Amino acid sequence: MSVPAKIDTVIIGGGIVGASIAYHLAEIGHTDVCLIERGQLTCGTTWHAAGLVAELRATPNLTRLAKYSAELYESLEASGEPTGFRRVGALTLATNTDRVIELKRQASMAANNGVDTHWLSPAEITDRWPHIAVDEIRGALYLPRDAQTSPVETTLALARVAKKRGIDIFEGVSVTSIETEDGVVTGVRTDDGDIQCRQIVICAGLWSRTLALSAGAILPLYAAEHFYAVTQPLDLPADAPIVREPDAGIYLKPDAGRMLVGCFERDAKPLDSSLLADDFAFAELPFDLDHFAPYLQSAIERIPQLAELGIRTWFNGPESFTPDGRYILGALPEASGLFAACGFNSIGIQSAGGVGQVMARWLTGEYPGMDLWEVDVRRFFAFQNNEPYLVHRTSESLGLLYAMHWPHRQYESARPILQSPLHDRLASQGACFGELAGWERANWYGEPGTQPSYEYSYARQNWFEPAGFEHRAVRNDVALFDQTSFAKYQINGPDACRFLNYLCTANVDVPLNRVVYCQWLNEQGGIEADVTVTRLAADRYWVISAAPCARRDLAWLNSHRASAEVDIVDITHDYAVIGVMGPNSRALLSPHTAESLDHDQFPFATSRQLVLAGRQLRATRITYVGTLGWELYIPWDDAAAVYDVLAESSPAHAGYHAMDSLRMEKAYRHWGHDICDEDSPLEAGLGFTIDWDKPGGFSGIDALREQRKSGVKRRLGLFTLADPTPLLYHDEPIWCDGRRVGHITSGAFGHTLGASLGFGYVSSAGGGDADDDVPLTRKAMLAGRYEIEIAGEKVPAKCSMRALYDPENTFIHT
Repeated sequence: MSVPAKIDTVIIGGGIVGASIAYHLAEIGHTDVCLIERGQLTCGTTWHAAGLVAELRATPNLTRLAKYSAELYESLEASGEPTGFRRVGALTLATNTDRVIELKRQASMAANNGVDTHWLSPAEITDRWPHIAVDEIRGALYLPRDAQTSPVETTLALARVAKKRGIDIFEGVSVTSIETEDGVVTGVRTDDGDIQCRQIVICAGLWSRTLALSAGAILPLYAAEHFYAVTQPLDLPADAPIVREPDAGIYLKPDAGRMLVGCFERDAKPLDSSLLADDFAFAELPFDLDHFAPYLQSAIERIPQLAELGIRTWFNGPESFTPDGRYILGALPEASGLFAACGFNSIGIQSAGGVGQVMARWLTGEYPGMDLWEVDVRRFFAFQNNEPYLVHRTSESLGLLYAMHWPHRQYESARPILQSPLHDRLASQGACFGELAGWERANWYGEPGTQPSYEYSYARQNWFEPAGFEHRAVRNDVALFDQTSFAKYQINGPDACRFLNYLCTANVDVPLNRVVYCQWLNEQGGIEADVTVTRLAADRYWVISAAPCARRDLAWLNSHRASAEVDIVDITHDYAVIGVMGPNSRALLSPHTAESLDHDQFPFATSRQLVLAGRQLRATRITYVGTLGWELYIPWDDAAAVYDVLAESSPAHAGYHAMDSLRMEKAYRHWGHDICDEDSPLEAGLGFTIDWDKPGGFSGIDALREQRKSGVKRRLGLFTLADPTPLLYHDEPIWCDGRRVGHITSGAFGHTLGASLGFGYVSSAGGGDADDDVPLTRKAMLAGRYEIEIAGEKVPAKCSMRALYDPENTFIHT
């Protein structure tokens, strides 16, 4: 049977992910679909996967996808479609105190998301695994519902059901390129004929990047060699659990009476996929015993019985990894109708079921049902698609799967990429740089002339006191921030006002030089972007957003442009930005400009062109730290000169850790943490940005009107721990009157308040009889008795619905 000449949807790749998408499309009745596999189903990475199906992932939504995957495979097995699925449980061992804390924090998050966990003592570990050496083990997190499945059988089961329901699957057909016209998918070319189609989803594993490049799209992933060994038979209980020892970089899986020993090594081996044969399938790479030997030795030390066994199989196969260790889903902005589901970093089996479900919704024009920004393809940038970058980052990212997941951990590889024109000057001031979206950013400052570095911990890290000094300088005096990494777009054209007014919750048809804070919403009322919009002329605006959001924002703008006469230009690299923040910011700036900076002449939310320190620039009176201040947008080549003049007065320098604690005290939300595309402005306490009566309305207003009418079922609150010692980061469970009601979205220590703070959503503030379907009022939410669970311990907390510092904005409007 030849491939069809025309079809609605083409799935490229017959591994477990492609099969799952086909299965779920068929389940909802969308069968004008074909799946194309260049070899046989499972012949890529799927056939040699370990088949681990863990329920717990790093975040709630990824946990939901993994949990659904296990339930799907189990249901297939129960319905007579063999998958080899068995719930055997899993043990994750901790060999030091830090790992104990990490695992107990994960357990708290897991329980909040319906995942069953138990903490085991060393003695309890040996009850489940008699052969484990536990001398230096501090304990283990036991997940009794973790499972293993047969990757090949599970994939074939999904494919069989998809075929029965009407989806065609073609094996032995290679897609040679993806065809587009004017930025829109038109079809695929194969060695069996061309196919016209409306949309394509790339699920081709380590070949996905090359296929995307044929359509001019960015899809950064790279292959690495991935090793495991399988022993000769040994005496194991039939229900022996999977064992992970992340501190040693190993996992151990009972496998048909043998033991599979796998690893995630600290220094991985990237593999150029172009060196693989065109017909590479069900094939192996040469095994590097010297590379694998330290991990095999760690396995023997953990289970000494392994030393008595021979190795039946030495295996090395290619697997794809992404720059940040999270997989890739969603619509590629470069070509309308082009989607991807790939780069699974060794967790494709445990994620594929859930991924298939959300991708099927995406492909049929529905909302995926949850925030997937952490795996959204738009989080990556063009520089991350470059091979040298990918080679360097892959060598690090593979091992990070089992490394300690420290708060604020910074990547060490593939740096630096992007630097502001102030970089060297800030380095001389003692800046410790972190990396975000490729930008080297001053996160905190040590002593001038030093090169400070992070010392990671779940407690107060070594930057806690320096960032506290910076925080207090902003509150009490003045400090300089380098905010160059902020994303900046210019919208020009006769339809600029109308175009932006449709996207923005607030009315941006304002006088020239006014700044408007607002959100962009999807049709469900969820927040797609959190931005400021400045009107520079009748037909020209600036939009300022967060650094990681640039590709996403630009895709959103372009996808909504339709016939509007507008030009959308990314001007991020045209301007450096110096934030001058603090009650003495006016005193620092005024001597260097003839323009009056007095409140009456230059009020809050105003932006003006002026000459400062002899350079033409744009000064915007706005703040993300809750005090008097200006953001100076300076032509790139002039930034260093302006900085030098301002630095003559020896102001403090402040970094992004201080900014985070300052914004938290002021209850300023952070997009991607506190607000995202499944949160509405009404739920997030941002109703003040909504212009309900704006002529023509805006995207998402109907959903908001319905929500306003029916009442919100969840709200964002700002929580203060009664004990200032523990720190909040994210995903800690919120308890109210003895009942789980939500989780923390972001946290920081408020140095002005002397307290640990965290934003979090509450779905019900009542007791055990509360009904989550009943609207949650502010009064009900504030009436509850709260606790936040941190590593299994509950800490009393207070909830506020307004800023804890300067709630009346006295210091901003000064």
